Amino acid sequence: MSSVQQLHLLQHSAKNALADRKHNRTFSDISDHSTPGKIEDTKDISIYNNVIAFTLFELETITKSFRADYVLGEGGFGTVYKGYIDENVRVGLKSLPVAVKVLNKDGHQGHREWLTEVNFLGQLRHPNLVKLIGYCCEDDHRLLVYEFMFRGSLENHLFRKTASPLPWATRMSIALGAAKGLACLHNAERPVIYRDFKTSNILLDSDYTAKLSDFGLAKAGPEGDETHVSTRVMGTYGYAAPEYVMTGHLTARSDVYSFGVVLLELLTGRKSIDKSRSSREHSLVDWACPKLNDKRRLLQIIDPRLEGQYSVRAAHKACSLAYYCLSQNPKARPLMSDVVETLEPLQLQGSDASFQSIHVPDYRIHRRLTGNNVHYRAIPNPKCAPAAVPACRVR
Repeated sequence: MSSVQQLHLLQHSAKNALADRKHNRTFSDISDHSTPGKIEDTKDISIYNNVIAFTLFELETITKSFRADYVLGEGGFGTVYKGYIDENVRVGLKSLPVAVKVLNKDGHQGHREWLTEVNFLGQLRHPNLVKLIGYCCEDDHRLLVYEFMFRGSLENHLFRKTASPLPWATRMSIALGAAKGLACLHNAERPVIYRDFKTSNILLDSDYTAKLSDFGLAKAGPEGDETHVSTRVMGTYGYAAPEYVMTGHLTARSDVYSFGVVLLELLTGRKSIDKSRSSREHSLVDWACPKLNDKRRLLQIIDPRLEGQYSVRAAHKACSLAYYCLSQNPKARPLMSDVVETLEPLQLQGSDASFQSIHVPDYRIHRRLTGNNVHYRAIPNPKCAPAAVPACRVR
């Protein structure tokens, strides 16, 4: 099947998701509407190698003047259109399907989020981060051009009623890829806190490789002796860490909590917030957490469509990982590098018997006394040394 045909196949499913996205509300007004007419703060963008500065005319050309039937989806930033770049657009361009994101001037996000995305994705390269191809900054127009992800968002595949259920092995592979993307951000020379980790921001390529997208709300992590970044609360209901919602204190462990929510969605096939269910089951975390650490009940929460696809031991390990990621105490949550280490053995197929020979690190709460204070933290089984996580390539 050609790239153009695949673009058309995805279009229909992406449009069906638009109505659902309208109900996926974010905290506050998301952004101060920075005046995009002032472009002095964009002067350093040109230092990023291989990020192309497109003209507005070029992007109008590849999207047929942003035609309605080229729409792939919508989000807080604006509308995303399909397109195709080649030498007809500009001499020397490699033929490539792309996604063009257009800032909605009246939307929740603005120039600041656009610039944040260019700055982070212009510097970082990793197999589990969506690749920024280029950008456009003309007058009050702000656009971003990405590699095209043929299978759309994880949200569509998990929750669209017409979609075939993702197999267990694919779900664990997606969880691992997304975890590696977060670990890359957290382990960067200047750590990056993603701040909006959710199923709609995890995109899938043709072989279901997961890549993180939409970096408009990302923040540089704390430096020196700082323990957190204080910021206005932004993010999506059902995914944001409780301590961040209550205090505005943001850390890498805030992302770990959000990862725990997504892992729970992968395990259960349920949305983080679902008002169509009974009141006791509106919140996925509130419904599932009491069962996650109970071996007698945890299999009750696994998506029934996955029956026969996983070993009981693998399910226990995945549920245990989700349990610690969702700890109310941020210090009890594992690092994303530890999450990667835990998920890697779960990629293996086989029976319980074959799984027994594979060591999967467990996370346990340990007490650590400091003066009159008691701190809790999650540490891996001491028999395991943390595995190295592929680092981001900073350009």
